[in-house]
Amino acid sequence: MAPRDYIIHPSEYDLGNVIADIHEIRRLNKQRFEMEQLTAIVHEDEARGLCVGYKDLAHDEFWVRGHFPGMAVMPGVMMCEAAAQLSSYYTQKHNLLGLDAHVVGFGGLEEVRFREPVLPGDRLVIAVERVRVRPKAMIVCRFQGLVRENIVVDGVIKGVPLPADFISAARVGG
Repeated sequence: MAPRDYIIHPSEYDLGNVIADIHEIRRLNKQRFEMEQLTAIVHEDEARGLCVGYKDLAHDEFWVRGHFPGMAVMPGVMMCEAAAQLSSYYTQKHNLLGLDAHVVGFGGLEEVRFREPVLPGDRLVIAVERVRVRPKAMIVCRFQGLVRENIVVDGVIKGVPLPADFISAARVGG
């Protein structure tokens, strides 16, 4: 299957124009430490339902040593996690699910394709496009990951609200 057209063409955003740094991302996303998969947000277009961010991949990422020894390749699940975090950031910022600061969790993936390897030292640019929203139930987004304007991953991602009482109980219990 040939790669799809760009969700948003790279000429439409400026990777040097950071509109949300890691501190702003942390305000809306709960992931920390090794699980933070976004470095910055560089573009938002609320009318088109678009958001673009990136993850700069260091040579000391937690997966480098073992995936795979001697030829590190970013795990596909981590690319999907980066897309999920970007979708969650955008959903939370614009309160698309009507949740007022609850957590958006992974609800599923469809039609995911990994097209090229992503390596330490690369900048993985992620674009998400809102497809549909069911308030308080689910958001569905298309996503793409690019390295040097080449589409390396694409698919559809679903986000669901995680109940506040579940999250609170998880904090107390462990």
